[in-house]
Amino acid sequence: MTENTSSVPDYRDTIALPKTDFPMRGGLPTKEPELLERWARIDLWRQLRENAKGREKFILHDGPPYANGHLHIGHALNKILKDIINKSQQMLGKDANYVPGWDCHGLPIEWKIEEQYRAAGKDKDEVPIVEFRQECRDFADKWIDIQRAEFKRLGVLGDWDNPYTTMAFAAEAQIVAELGKFLMNGALYKGSKPVLWSVVEKTALAEAEVEYQEHKSTMIWVKFPIVEPAVPELEGATVVIWTTTPWTIPGNRAVAAHKDFDYVVMEVTEVAEGSKAVVGERLVVAKALQDAVCEKAGITENTVVATVKGEQVVGTKCAHPWRGYADAKGGFEYDCPVLSAEFVTDDAGTGFVHIAPGHGADDWALGMANGLEIPQTVGEDGVFYDHVPMLAGKAVLTAEGKEGDANGSVLRELAIAGKLLAKGNLKHSYPHSWRSKAPLIFRNTAQWFISMQTNDLRKKALEAIDNTAFYPKGGKNRLYSMIENRPDWVISRQRAWGVPIPVFVSKETGEPLRDQQVVDRVVAAFRDEGADAWFSSDPSRFLGNDHNPDDYEQVMDVVDVWFDSGSTHAFVLEQREDLQWPASLYLEGTDQHRGWFHSSLLESCGTRGRAPYDAVLTHGFIMAEDGTKMSKSKGNQVVPQEVNDKYGADILRLWVVFEDYYNDLRVGEGTLKQLSDYYRRFRNTLRWLLGNLNDHDPSDRLPLDQMPELERLMLHRLWELDGIVRKSVSQYDFHKAFRELHDFCAIDLSAFYFDIRKDSLYCDPADDVKRRACLTVLEELFSCLTAWLAPILSFTAEEAWLARTGDADDNSVHLRLFPDVPSEWAAPAVAEKWASVRQIRRVVLGALEIERAEKRIGSSLQSAPLVTIPAEMLSKVSDVDLAEVCITSGLTVQGGDVPAGAFTLSDVPGIGVSPELADGEKCERCWRVLPDVGQHDHAPGTCGRCADAVRDLPTAAE
Repeated sequence: MTENTSSVPDYRDTIALPKTDFPMRGGLPTKEPELLERWARIDLWRQLRENAKGREKFILHDGPPYANGHLHIGHALNKILKDIINKSQQMLGKDANYVPGWDCHGLPIEWKIEEQYRAAGKDKDEVPIVEFRQECRDFADKWIDIQRAEFKRLGVLGDWDNPYTTMAFAAEAQIVAELGKFLMNGALYKGSKPVLWSVVEKTALAEAEVEYQEHKSTMIWVKFPIVEPAVPELEGATVVIWTTTPWTIPGNRAVAAHKDFDYVVMEVTEVAEGSKAVVGERLVVAKALQDAVCEKAGITENTVVATVKGEQVVGTKCAHPWRGYADAKGGFEYDCPVLSAEFVTDDAGTGFVHIAPGHGADDWALGMANGLEIPQTVGEDGVFYDHVPMLAGKAVLTAEGKEGDANGSVLRELAIAGKLLAKGNLKHSYPHSWRSKAPLIFRNTAQWFISMQTNDLRKKALEAIDNTAFYPKGGKNRLYSMIENRPDWVISRQRAWGVPIPVFVSKETGEPLRDQQVVDRVVAAFRDEGADAWFSSDPSRFLGNDHNPDDYEQVMDVVDVWFDSGSTHAFVLEQREDLQWPASLYLEGTDQHRGWFHSSLLESCGTRGRAPYDAVLTHGFIMAEDGTKMSKSKGNQVVPQEVNDKYGADILRLWVVFEDYYNDLRVGEGTLKQLSDYYRRFRNTLRWLLGNLNDHDPSDRLPLDQMPELERLMLHRLWELDGIVRKSVSQYDFHKAFRELHDFCAIDLSAFYFDIRKDSLYCDPADDVKRRACLTVLEELFSCLTAWLAPILSFTAEEAWLARTGDADDNSVHLRLFPDVPSEWAAPAVAEKWASVRQIRRVVLGALEIERAEKRIGSSLQSAPLVTIPAEMLSKVSDVDLAEVCITSGLTVQGGDVPAGAFTLSDVPGIGVSPELADGEKCERCWRVLPDVGQHDHAPGTCGRCADAVRDLPTAAE
């Protein structure tokens, strides 16, 4: 029957198309601030805390960022990841109270105030210290307010009205109380030891304050004449050492050799022009480095007169290169013994290491083990002391961090003395200050230390590591090796802005006063007045009546800021009733194995015998898209505030889980655009759900036992995803959760379920069982997806949830728990069956795509293909409406071998598709091509299904 199309009604109003005010475009830069205002208005944080009362606590203790400058992309990664973890733990049913904090003391702020002074022509030393410290405090306060607003803009929820700061009076009091514990248990001591020293900043630096950069150093090969050989073969010979720090030669007190190396005694027989070697002299070097030394020294011919083992060389005594040198005026007339050391290598140099115990950690340890003098040669300004012969007043580094005149003076005097064999330049990795960017020196100084041996601190810390969970697991080995091999902890800094070391030293004995009452008086004063009390009070205030102030020297050093932050567990976790000790988790970048994780572990083990955390998670560093380091000069920096303004914070939040954050992450404009595409998939999924649920009453649910198999499949997938999400949350693996959720939305929903069911949703009667089942599943999909996405896409999930459930003050997606997914939803047999159905669909869609490309059909609904499948598969899918699944108007399926000419896919063997056109006319309502179209008088131009759907609708009669 041919229909007169001129009399066909317009059926558009009879189709239940999606309707929603949830916009397709997110408009996040505008929408997100509106949601932040709403969260503040309804006091969302208070509601979260009230709802969670009595639950199991989950406490992620915040590693404090430094209160200096605007947030960078590393801050965003760190805080967003913490927020994702906290929100997901809260939605698991825990009390995830998050107290943000700030690190406030230390050199960066002091440096900024000094810069202001220099710009104004002021001298810091002329400003009263309490006044200077107040300026530092005001500076930190200003940046705390700025950073707080920037963190909140990222969607990070926390107790922002009650954060912790290391400069709060109570915090400063607890920090000195913690120091007092080390003082009283004997672990705190004053010693002389080489430390990494910044000449520019005039202070010792901790390893965490050091960065390694390429540096050009002067290297020299120096002769140490043997004056007392350990074996006859060394008689009359000269040991040759190699060093890249010529300025340390005045501090030399020994030479190190490796007992297992072979050493040669070679006699120089011929030299090149300009060589400083002398024909006839005998030089001792490692056999493996003989050729390299000869080449560098211009020795063209030599004769090996003896080969000895390193253990035979050990015990030999050498003369300092300036021994007997007139200009040295007798300053170097001591012996330099050859000692055995495992750190000696034969991959560069000579196989001998010159030992200056005041200028290196290995040198110091070897010197202490062998009773060597630890000389004081260089002052805090990088200038040699007046008592050092020939070098007095010479600078290793200038006040600006540039090379001084010391190296040149050493080379000149060595050459004149005839002890300089060769020289050259070397580019290598060298320690620099991460603040001033200037190179550092190892300098022997009097500092305060916490012993790693006293009270078995090292042992306790290593045991604590064994009892800590690490994410990723490799973090355990990294921290373990650092603790296992680290020296005593240098905790003193010669600066003004920090917590003072609350110690008085006896002028008579040089020993620190260990009196708990004194410590308690300091703690009480700091709690009332802050650490400024140390500088503004007379010492008698703290010493009391039992000690004469004239008998003691008050220590004016401040404590290492890593001790500050390492003590936060004591004044945050232990002292706030809404938290708990130890923390469930510490989370920072991988560099904090030598920073906050490290100092917190030592502080807590030294005072409480265990780590202050149950688990440690580390994330990687951030690089530009091309894998290079970000820098202003390269113009490849990504600024969080700019991303918020252009794309929205949810894009940054998505980026955090987009890559495996256990490794280094890359970001740039290309990444952000790609993330925007990923975001749109999530947003479009939520929009489609909202549109189709627009008029649906959630109470109109179809029971599980009445569900079609396709709906059972979707509920099974939700059951699977629930397990994956919960496991990912418990293991802090949100990258996996993101991937699973994204693929579910893109593949299972958009490209499969939604594609199939939109016909039923749009065209089936409202009371149709299949349509009602679909809406029931859509309601569950919306409930699960908004909850699972809320920790990640915090703004978008909230926007979608409110669009469906209303804007009441007690309503927020973040007040929800993850939905309880019934175990009855598990349907592995259905999933297995529909895996075969999806294979069939793939091949059919592939065949129809070719038909469209060849213009043989315009729509898949014009097709009714013949599909051949294996006979064993035919029995499995015989009750499935494959035409509906493949979105065709008809489909015939047969078992057997694939006929010649049929369309196939190489990765789906045994399935072939022979395209055929559908028989009949196009339904003007659903567009299916069916034989019964036009046979229903009350609904011209429709198929039977559509005719029934519009029977009682007014449009059908128009």
